[in-house]
Amino acid sequence: MVPSLVHMGDSTKHQPTVERYAEAPLPTRFGPLRVVVYREVDGDKEHLAVIVGEVEGAEDLLIRVHSECLTGEVLHSLRCDCRDQLDLALERIQSEGAGAVLYLRQEGRGIGLGNKIRAYAKQDEGLDTVDANLALGFDEDHRGYHVAADMLRDLGVRSVALMTNNPHKVQGLQNDGITVSRREPHEVEAHDFNREYLKTKQDRLGHLGTNGDGD
Repeated sequence: MVPSLVHMGDSTKHQPTVERYAEAPLPTRFGPLRVVVYREVDGDKEHLAVIVGEVEGAEDLLIRVHSECLTGEVLHSLRCDCRDQLDLALERIQSEGAGAVLYLRQEGRGIGLGNKIRAYAKQDEGLDTVDANLALGFDEDHRGYHVAADMLRDLGVRSVALMTNNPHKVQGLQNDGITVSRREPHEVEAHDFNREYLKTKQDRLGHLGTNGDGD
């Protein structure tokens, strides 16, 4: 869904999809971070910008747009590489001295937690991650990136170096008006539990990376 535009005279004004709601410093094992919570204007979801250093006015800022994965990040599921990718992103922006991870509440490539678990059951019956979604009546990927684009605009970021193996993320941000100066490969090690899942994303969804990393 493309965010709406409000036309005013000869100018075009963008109507933001989120608004800044809360902000505070956060000590973590990755080092000190600053977190900014955004609330959707026409919904009840909250999204998070995790920030290191000064980002307002930044060009070529190292960022990751990361989708929520409760099973991987909280329960340490080995079906995916989401937790490893999140940890790596936080390490990289801390090492860089400036950057941001935009944590979006779009579980299961946008189909929600319950349907994600239903898709897992389909995978256990022999379907791959793409066909499992299709069997449940969903598209292969329901995610959008207009929320991330609006968060970057609110933060005053001018252009980004995007940590991703997914070319659709690059295109999605660009379609929503964000300048992506370059794609930064973001690879973690595959293992026996997630290798086929990652290979499917590489073969069927066009993801890049020597390990077929998910994203």
